[in-house]
Amino acid sequence: MRIKLCQGVLSVLGRQVQPSCQKTCLETLRILSRDKRVLGPVATREGMLILGGLARLNPGEEGDENQKNGQEDTQSEEEERVVVEALKCLCNVVYNSPAAQQVCVDVQLAHGLCAILHTARTWHHEVGLFTLRLVFLLSALRPDVRGVFRRELHAVRLLTEVLEFTLDVSWVGPYEAAPPDPQALPMPAEDNERTMEALKALFNLTLSDTGGEEDDHQFRIIAAILRHLLMLKTETEDKTEEAHSHAINLLNNLPVSCLDVLIDVPVQGGLEMYSGKNLDAIQMLIDFMAKRMDKGSNYKEGLTPVLSLLTEGSRHHREIRRFIKAQVLPPLKDVKIRPEIGTSTRNKLVRLMTHVDMGVKQTAAEFLFVLCKESVDNLLKYTGYGNAAGLLVARGLLAGGRGETQYSDDEDSDTEEYKSAKPFINPITGHVEEPMPNPIEEMTEEQKEYEAQKLVNMFDKLSRQNVIRPMGVMPDGTLAPLEETLCDPPDDSGSDSD
Repeated sequence: MRIKLCQGVLSVLGRQVQPSCQKTCLETLRILSRDKRVLGPVATREGMLILGGLARLNPGEEGDENQKNGQEDTQSEEEERVVVEALKCLCNVVYNSPAAQQVCVDVQLAHGLCAILHTARTWHHEVGLFTLRLVFLLSALRPDVRGVFRRELHAVRLLTEVLEFTLDVSWVGPYEAAPPDPQALPMPAEDNERTMEALKALFNLTLSDTGGEEDDHQFRIIAAILRHLLMLKTETEDKTEEAHSHAINLLNNLPVSCLDVLIDVPVQGGLEMYSGKNLDAIQMLIDFMAKRMDKGSNYKEGLTPVLSLLTEGSRHHREIRRFIKAQVLPPLKDVKIRPEIGTSTRNKLVRLMTHVDMGVKQTAAEFLFVLCKESVDNLLKYTGYGNAAGLLVARGLLAGGRGETQYSDDEDSDTEEYKSAKPFINPITGHVEEPMPNPIEEMTEEQKEYEAQKLVNMFDKLSRQNVIRPMGVMPDGTLAPLEETLCDPPDDSGSDSD
């Protein structure tokens, strides 16, 4: 019955009827289009052409001028509601039907969407919102359409212009936007909604590898706009955080060489101790990271993007690394408490190094490792060997050493408190432990030998049952089965094998 209703509604929409009738039919179709089982009549060339025509996308027609002129025609409020409802229907149908997605490719719906993007300065809120959402859905569900959007239709530039207009960006330099007025009102909710849809669409279009001077210029403009967005506030704190989250996701897609735009703002100026760089945007990212850690859930989607961004920024930009390290890993003073215990940012990140989610723990460990200039000794100083073992195994650095990235030669200075406590720090736990009584102190030699043999037998039994597998460290710092490490002769023949 629902399929028949879909067919009937489409047949009415295919005729010349009053806007009030079109609106009611489209509202009905919008509800029906949530059900994947009844989309057969809609997910056809005829059905998509009808919806596209009502949305003023004019799919299947050649030339952009007609589409642009169609947008410039004055519309009554009821006619505008028809356009909005048609766009909503298209969003539902494209999302729920692979057949409809193929029809969109066949009728070149992307061309109509980009024609509407050209008119962003004149569109009404919902027309813009659902146009951007349709661009997002089509580019997310059809990777082949991303290339059309990007190479043929220059959608990255069009979406950047949408962002620039929506956020009211005023340029004071090649890649520097004027700072927001501290007394200005928060960004209106409607502008924020359109901004987030544009960011999501841009995220899809920048997923593939990029190159060329034109792309680099465009990405630097995007980075400057995103820096401006990070400085803005919306009507609620939750919406501000959501907008910043989308900005961070997009920044992760940009080449790391473009991240200097976040700190190079000559007109606004910066801090002398950081070579004149402005670290306000980096501070916003650090604050965002702290909020996401405090939530205590959804670390994979909520926290790892900002950690990845800060990691890459720190790896390639010395001033960013120094600024972040001063806050995240300040010089150690109190080493009586384990590094994972406490409420500081360092404590929280060290706890994440042993998180159950592999992606979360690897990202947190890599972030701290880069802040330590990829020095194993520096990392162990802040985290302890036990917390860092996973990263060191993955990197083949169990025997110590450094990562592959070259860093500046500036040395980290230890506090007097740390220097005096250093000989007493347990390298495994990373803190000074209270003296413990020696459990074998009062044993006779026979008892010690008995306990040692008992332990050997237990390990042997577990090993034979494949419950555990004894491992050793190879000369290159990687782990290997113990029998292999024992068979491989060490470089120094005079030293005992461990």
